[in-house]
Amino acid sequence: MTTPTTLRWDMPWRTPPISLNDRQHWRPRARKVKEVRAAARILAMAAHLPRDLDHVTVQLVYQPRDRRRRDEDNLVGTLKAICDGLIDYGITPDDTPQYMTKLMPRIDPPVKGQTGRIWLELEWETT
Repeated sequence: MTTPTTLRWDMPWRTPPISLNDRQHWRPRARKVKEVRAAARILAMAAHLPRDLDHVTVQLVYQPRDRRRRDEDNLVGTLKAICDGLIDYGITPDDTPQYMTKLMPRIDPPVKGQTGRIWLELEWETT
């Protein structure tokens, strides 16, 4: 019998480090993607996440500090870099749909008096 395991995994950023709206030269953008990818791998090691899972579902959640309008699509760049870092860590063999389902990022309403927060919601089956 398999049981689902769900984990909320807090990320260190207060705002999304990568946005699809960024209009950067490719070099600084590539540097930022590399930093986020490496941070995700290191944070996964520190959190002792499982490795070699058959399948994992990942969703990025952003809770901004204010009520300005935001577009979930812009968070996809951050999600991709984080998922690539999880693959570097070895959570699954690849981030293809066979091994990883990436849900559309979600933006939760802000909480008065709190700074912005970003977290991942991970779910996988265990036997």
